[in-house]
Amino acid sequence: MHSPFVFKYVTQCLYSGKRLHRDKSINVLLKSIAYFNFDSISINHQPTIKELVQLNFPKIRFDENMVDLLFVNQLTVPAFQKILSEGKLHYHSLILVSSIYDNHRNLEQWNQLITLPEITVSIDMYHCGLISIRREQVKEHFTIRI
Repeated sequence: MHSPFVFKYVTQCLYSGKRLHRDKSINVLLKSIAYFNFDSISINHQPTIKELVQLNFPKIRFDENMVDLLFVNQLTVPAFQKILSEGKLHYHSLILVSSIYDNHRNLEQWNQLITLPEITVSIDMYHCGLISIRREQVKEHFTIRI
């Protein structure tokens, strides 16, 4: 693994012994919030997950403006570009896309996303995928087993 950012995230967050939820995507979401100590996140159209996050992280802000983490079930290239143009992501924001292998359309959207020049790091965890727009990172794609 060539990226210190990804190595630390995988070893200290994803592979840490704690399991916070039985659903792997939600488990990654909860572990990521704790690991990165996010202040503001956006979870669209998923009130149950939003409540679960609020329960585990009572100080977290749910925001629709600029966020540290965006959690979505699917993300198209036009939707990603709209989010970027609206300034909802800052330099260290991450996007967690759930269910990237649920169907052919989701996988196709994921594969289109990770080719975009704005996305520098992508991590395919089968149950979900994480993307970053960190400009100092060399563009790399990782496949991680969780």
